[in-house]
Amino acid sequence: MPKTLPVLEDTAPLRCGPLDAAPGALPYETAVALAVRLKALADPVRVQLVSYLLARPALEACTCDLAPAVGLSEPTVSHHLKQLLQAGLVEKERRGANVFYRLVPDSVSAVGRTLTLSCC
Repeated sequence: MPKTLPVLEDTAPLRCGPLDAAPGALPYETAVALAVRLKALADPVRVQLVSYLLARPALEACTCDLAPAVGLSEPTVSHHLKQLLQAGLVEKERRGANVFYRLVPDSVSAVGRTLTLSCC
């Protein structure tokens, strides 16, 4: 019988340095937080959405703008945004009939910092 993997959900801020900063020094909780965010980014559409949001002046956009940007329907884009939301990479705000998604800069930056090589 296959082993059931736990469902990981973590939206707490991720603040950590490069993985190579001190071997074995990455606490388990930080590793889980990083794994949750990497799992959310392990989809090409979600990477496109994050890239699109990074290019926006306020790091935010409405689902009505995001759907055409990736060439998918709004319900499909909403599903992908929900995954990014659950991982703590974006936050949302309803403004009238529209929902705006904004990147959480600290979470996105922490993923990049964690995977940065500081040698060579």
